[in-house]
Amino acid sequence: MMTKTAAVVVTYNRKDLLRQCVEHIRAQSAPADILVIDNASTDGTAELFAQLREGIIYFNTGANLGGAGGFNFGMRKAAEMGYEFIWVMDDDTMPSPEAHEKLLEVNDLLEGNYGWLSSLVLWKDGTPCAMNVQKITKWKPLKDFEYSQTVQYASFVSLFIKADTVREFGLPYKEFFIWGDDWEFTRRISKEKPCFFVPGSVVSHHCASNTGADIVTADPARLDRFRYLYRNDVVLYRQDGIEGFAYMVLRIAKHTAKIILKSGGKAQKLKLMFSSLREGIKFKPEKESIES
Repeated sequence: MMTKTAAVVVTYNRKDLLRQCVEHIRAQSAPADILVIDNASTDGTAELFAQLREGIIYFNTGANLGGAGGFNFGMRKAAEMGYEFIWVMDDDTMPSPEAHEKLLEVNDLLEGNYGWLSSLVLWKDGTPCAMNVQKITKWKPLKDFEYSQTVQYASFVSLFIKADTVREFGLPYKEFFIWGDDWEFTRRISKEKPCFFVPGSVVSHHCASNTGADIVTADPARLDRFRYLYRNDVVLYRQDGIEGFAYMVLRIAKHTAKIILKSGGKAQKLKLMFSSLREGIKFKPEKESIES
């Protein structure tokens, strides 16, 4: 029998972490069906789910769509399959046993009158995970994790949303590929509906380090991926008009100063950042909708 919630897990070549994530979802006090969205992994992920079928619906996207494309794909599938709620996460997310139940409790308390709910995300050592800290406004990251409060931005590491809300506001931009898709999507909704941080719903994010993406310290071999970050930033902050433009100008000024003062390969990094920003000016992805 189908549950009310589809836990949408996007994965790519991390089957060992994915196995752990699935087991944590299976151990929830409030059950959820599991939709695994595999971005065409080559590490045996498909074979793994030939063994772990119970309660799991497996989709192979046929190509690496990036995190943005994977979440776009998975949220569409969950809505089309008739689930009432969609609970999205990366494959390295380990929900605590009551994480889903606490989200459902807040949904009931608010009588469904919200845009989305976001969990408390801890790193492996139990401290708040830096890359997943919600923002109260674009200028003000969340600092008090003890009580529920309204927030404007959240990551896709344990985001809970009604399928009807996705139908109303559309899907994440798959063209983002990586970076910024979650900030843009959550802000798109929080501009019109109150959205909440839920401290009682706790997940652990087993990412490699507890730092956000930083072009200053980035591995030169992986530098090119930062073009997505700066290109997508233009779209993200464009949706907030003059305030968004002002924030982006200050953000770029800060990054430029850090590159000049602290980074090697200054010319290459500055060139990449500013060429990506120029690309972002012309980059206007179209919002995809789901038919009711």
